[in-house]
Amino acid sequence: MNAIDWSRFQFGFTIAFHYLFPQLTMGLAFIIVVLKILALRTKDSRYNDAARFWGRIFGINFAVGVVTGIPMEFQFGTNWARFSSFSGGVIGTTLAMEGMFAFFAESTFLGIFLYGEKRFSQKLHLVSAVMLLIGSWLSGYFIIATDAFMQHPVGYTIGKDGSLHLHSFWAFVLNPWAFWQYAHNMIATVVTASFVIMAVGAFYLLAKIHEEYARIFMKVGVTLGLIFSLLQVFPTGDIQGKMVATYQPAALAAMEGKFHSSSNASMTFMGQPNVANGTVENPVSMPGVLSYLAYGSAGANVKGLDAFPKDQQPDNVVMVYYAYHIMVGLGTIFILLTLAGVLMLKGGKLFSSKIMLWAFMLAFPFPYIATIMGWMSAEMGRQPWLVYGLFRTVNGTSPTVSGGDVAFTTLGFMGLYMVLGLIFVYLVLREVGGGPRPLENVSTSIRHDLLSKPDVTTSDGK
Repeated sequence: MNAIDWSRFQFGFTIAFHYLFPQLTMGLAFIIVVLKILALRTKDSRYNDAARFWGRIFGINFAVGVVTGIPMEFQFGTNWARFSSFSGGVIGTTLAMEGMFAFFAESTFLGIFLYGEKRFSQKLHLVSAVMLLIGSWLSGYFIIATDAFMQHPVGYTIGKDGSLHLHSFWAFVLNPWAFWQYAHNMIATVVTASFVIMAVGAFYLLAKIHEEYARIFMKVGVTLGLIFSLLQVFPTGDIQGKMVATYQPAALAAMEGKFHSSSNASMTFMGQPNVANGTVENPVSMPGVLSYLAYGSAGANVKGLDAFPKDQQPDNVVMVYYAYHIMVGLGTIFILLTLAGVLMLKGGKLFSSKIMLWAFMLAFPFPYIATIMGWMSAEMGRQPWLVYGLFRTVNGTSPTVSGGDVAFTTLGFMGLYMVLGLIFVYLVLREVGGGPRPLENVSTSIRHDLLSKPDVTTSDGK
């Protein structure tokens, strides 16, 4: 592997590991607000205890996410100096805004949420949760707007020195690619968080501990999981796919394993791509579906990889194909699993079904996998470009950094992240083991907020 390969691998490894944490915090931020609203509406303090419990999990993820995200910022200077010189005048804007505004807002309101509940009323505590959600999701938007520019550059001019300059801030920030990519991504974070809280709830029910809280986790998780899994497909996934077809047709061809252009193009649901022969072996496909989904007509012509010069095709078609299909396949499973969960919840059988509880407890890693696969298909599908159509990946590395240098630092990151990962697992398992618990030393005004209406529960905790 040369310096380019090692630099790509290092950034891919560090960002994939890093994103394990913010994808949960962004999803949990939404669910915490939902729990706080339910606590105020029902006057049931258990929802408040649940929000506080997941706030502590949020804090652990947030801290580890900050630490693992720092090396990526440095890589723009150490490994990708020429890319930074070329595009820094544009993408530096949103990266700076993420750090200066969204990150500090998120960290500030996280502190208020975790440590201010005893000082404020529950309504003000809800406000801190909402502000935490806004800061968290605003941070995500600035990062995605940066990536969206690399996928679909807008709002720029090319200076006399050949580098990019920001021409229209609003065109850059309101990039239509960014909007739909952001919506698709943030919905995925809620799916991830929903499966995580369902996994903890299922564990508690199987272990017969914290069962009242477990029922809350399952009810909220399975409901939000179904709603947001459906939103992943339509409209966000559908429109994002149409944008790829319009602006990155070579990426679409790689994702679908379409080697030859044709009208009435089939969508391949399963099969193994053979790049050497330009075929998909053992395909399970349906004619006309790809044409319709991409361009709104079953008879539309869809370009295959044969329509593009070799140096403008993704350089790892097999990886792009499998990453995309794993993402789509898992997304389908999420819909089926949460739909079954909602139906069983309606029928009063979810909490007692060991098969479903085991399924939900073991399913929590799969949204993480689906999200990483989605990012891989997008970022590897963009190749061979760092900024699509403007700047090639091969030209973006630092000329004085050798492959050996990058390999050495990659090993260092792996060791560091392994230690951080073990610490993270220990801290989260400790919180899960302790479970949700009522707030101690509650002030008189807060106690009145929580207890002004008696809890009314049935024998099964509903």
